[in-house]
Amino acid sequence: MQQQIAVITLGVADLPRSRRFYVEGFGWTPVFENQEIVFYQMNGLMLGTWLADSLAADSGRTPAPSAGFALAHNVPTRADVSPTMERLIAAGGTLLKTPVDPPHGGHTGYVADPDNHTWEIAWNPAWAIDAEGRVTFGV
Repeated sequence: MQQQIAVITLGVADLPRSRRFYVEGFGWTPVFENQEIVFYQMNGLMLGTWLADSLAADSGRTPAPSAGFALAHNVPTRADVSPTMERLIAAGGTLLKTPVDPPHGGHTGYVADPDNHTWEIAWNPAWAIDAEGRVTFGV
């Protein structure tokens, strides 16, 4: 089976608040939006932010806490980590962990979006980022 993810969908409580975080914080542009969902075209996949109650109804599950996973946004240089985190916090995010240099290398910190989804903002010198934003492991 092909190794790929087509869509990651995050349940959110307030769509305009979430949209502000992703548009103003990351600088992303929605490719589709309505009263329940916003889609962002990523580098090879789609990220959706969908009202949590609608996502729960569609999946047949109740909304669950989101602290059990983290999404990551890699940046091209070490110096990009802190300013990226500062923009995300200014756009409604919450600082979870100030940037550090972990033992495995690089420079990384954590921010939660307004719905408590964890985002790692990372620079890793061993992971190349191409012009389309695709990250390649261990290059």
